[in-house]
Amino acid sequence: MLNKKLFLCIFFFSSAFCSKSSAQQNDTTITKLQDSTSQKNILSLDTSAKKFNPKVATFRSAVLPGWGQAYNKKYWKIPIIYGALGTTAAIFLYNLKTYKLLKQAIIYRSDTIPSNDALVDPDFKNLSTESIRSYRNSFRQNVDYSVLFFILFWGLNVVDATVDAHLKSFDVSDNISFKIKPGYNPNSNTGGISLVFSFKDRNSKVLSSLR
Repeated sequence: MLNKKLFLCIFFFSSAFCSKSSAQQNDTTITKLQDSTSQKNILSLDTSAKKFNPKVATFRSAVLPGWGQAYNKKYWKIPIIYGALGTTAAIFLYNLKTYKLLKQAIIYRSDTIPSNDALVDPDFKNLSTESIRSYRNSFRQNVDYSVLFFILFWGLNVVDATVDAHLKSFDVSDNISFKIKPGYNPNSNTGGISLVFSFKDRNSKVLSSLR
């Protein structure tokens, strides 16, 4: 009888121990899976950040327009960049050529050799000297503006490549959410609206309240 009770006690404690060990093993497995998933997400972000380095994108776009976009795999932007730069370059060349013709026309009209008036470009022969001088000044400004816009588009190309490379490593997973909830401030006894952001750890943080 004593042996039977002893056997039952041993069986009971063995079952409890096995059950506890199994539960601990399951908890450990779940924790490992969560840690593994978290590490995979972090490694994925790190790999993406290393693959698309903003400094490399910036340097390449500064050296050659569109090179940074090709580095970021945004090939569709390259024709737009060269379209903008090509248009401003063509306008610059046209303004520069016209400015030189007008400048030379002023020289021909201002010298003491009457025969040089025939050398004035046919497009400006019927214009007075003052009109030619006015057009010359206008086209001189246009040359400056076209250079300015060319530099501006080149700069925008660099900025676009840099920002795009930064966004490649930006976390846009489902673990980030934004909610608007009604809020209440017990100190001032007033209601309002709370802006709640949820991040990877699923912990909500109230950033600000609108009352």
